[in-house]
Amino acid sequence: MKYVVVSGGVISGIGKGVLASSTGMLLKTLGLKTTSIKIDPYMNIDAGTMSPLEHGECFVLDDGGETDLDLGNYERYMNVTLTKDHNITTGKIYSHVISKERKGDYLGKTVQIVPHLTNAIQDWIERVARVPVDDTGEVPDVCIVELGGTVGDIESAPFVEALRQFQFRVGKENFCLVHVSLVPVIHGEQKTKPTQAAIKDLRSLGLNPDMIACRCAKELDQPTIEKIAMFCHVGPRQVVNVHDVETTYHVPLLLLSQKMIAYLSERLELEKLQLTSKDQHRGQHLLAKWKNMTDTFGHSDHSVKIALVGKYTNLRDSYLSVIKALEHSSMKCRTKLEILWVEATDLEFESQNTDKTKFHEAWKNVSDADGILVPGGFGSRGTEGMILAAKWARESNVPYLGICLGLQVATIEFARNVLGIKDGNSAEFHPELPEGKQVVVYMPEIDKENMGGTMRLGLRPTYFQKDTEWATIRKVYGNSQSVEERHRHRYEINPTLLQRFEEKGLHFVGRDESGSRCEIFELKDHPYYVATQYHPEYTSKVLGPSRPFLGFIAASAGVLDPLLEGKYEYQGTADF
Repeated sequence: MKYVVVSGGVISGIGKGVLASSTGMLLKTLGLKTTSIKIDPYMNIDAGTMSPLEHGECFVLDDGGETDLDLGNYERYMNVTLTKDHNITTGKIYSHVISKERKGDYLGKTVQIVPHLTNAIQDWIERVARVPVDDTGEVPDVCIVELGGTVGDIESAPFVEALRQFQFRVGKENFCLVHVSLVPVIHGEQKTKPTQAAIKDLRSLGLNPDMIACRCAKELDQPTIEKIAMFCHVGPRQVVNVHDVETTYHVPLLLLSQKMIAYLSERLELEKLQLTSKDQHRGQHLLAKWKNMTDTFGHSDHSVKIALVGKYTNLRDSYLSVIKALEHSSMKCRTKLEILWVEATDLEFESQNTDKTKFHEAWKNVSDADGILVPGGFGSRGTEGMILAAKWARESNVPYLGICLGLQVATIEFARNVLGIKDGNSAEFHPELPEGKQVVVYMPEIDKENMGGTMRLGLRPTYFQKDTEWATIRKVYGNSQSVEERHRHRYEINPTLLQRFEEKGLHFVGRDESGSRCEIFELKDHPYYVATQYHPEYTSKVLGPSRPFLGFIAASAGVLDPLLEGKYEYQGTADF
């Protein structure tokens, strides 16, 4: 097993996740099987109870693991299916060690950071790195390990020490460290001192970088590269220039052009790994598809404006998977994407809105949009604005995609304005509502006391109902009998109201195995009015877009019929 560790210095949020994902994707172009592990040095067990405004979105895996958003990047770029164990947190590690201590596994010894905690980290990495993550079912060849946070922070100290020891456990030829650093531009001059200081700190902790990935707004000057190489004790070819590019999808090709993979192959002796001609062909085909995708980016046949009506728009990483799914679908449809960010509270009634300018700007964005998307979320804030956006899309024949909460608010809107349930709402927002007015109800099996890991989580099946061959969403899914998608919710549409909805044209075309729990609805006689209780954005891939998003973008761009006719042939991910 080969390990590529990606660490970061100077500042957080420097782009380690994109670099780690891009490195894994490029190693796949050689025909290698890759996997990835993210280390998050926070005390939480997982990201499930963290506010999106605190840490960005919570990404959900097939097994129901609620993890850091970087695991979404790994899955999208590398086309792998990870598990909750691929996300290591301080909380998980301490809980694991304390559990062993309580069982007496340490035979009475004093339990310490070194060696007990650091050994537990190393054991965890080695165990999880060997878990198959793709359709071959084979053990990966290379594991990308991203160390979250910034080297030097007190929180990451045990993990840094564990990785220092780990390089000797696995051997030099199996361990490579890529350190991501910042090169700021001050008054037009590229400054190397922050990188020099970061590498000095790294070395003082016992880790020597094999490559330094320098993040900079502009392309690095050759003298800057040579200066970093000289003062950081590496060769110039080991300094990678990661300057700003058109999109993050161009980063792998930027790294490839600087022969990063050639260096890693040499450093890790990858030529000794036995690869079949089929593996090599798959890798070459992946690279060709990726190059084709990036070459056509910006040379679009159409343009489309999507109003994203959310409640966490101040931190757009809260909707990272949604954004990426929109991008994947727009690239597939050769459509230039423009996202119009709309804070849901700004849409609420003018008489209650303290900022009239924001109110009118928000409604201008909604009315100008070719499609309206309402994503997931929790709590009552902004939901009346979301309901108004859903009403606009329904009445104006504007394509609509609702996800989780987006399905629930659209159903509430329909109940109020079509079924005549004037005070209809969700039990989440108004628990005191009489049962007849509860359009959305608490799922009976959900734990109401504990918040962490207690929702309906992970991959679950959805079955298309009888006589739903007409449904556009079913056609977009390739006329499947059923689909499997990832869930994250505590509330559902009131099963007692489903028949009344369908009599008025809102059809719950996809349901769970019981036939009573709503998974997908579609409004008949509308260009595209679709919502899902699950989160289709979690399974969208760069070269294999999410089907509901693909249909939504195609409908919004006016190319849905050509898409369904095969003009934009959906190639899936079988050959990735």
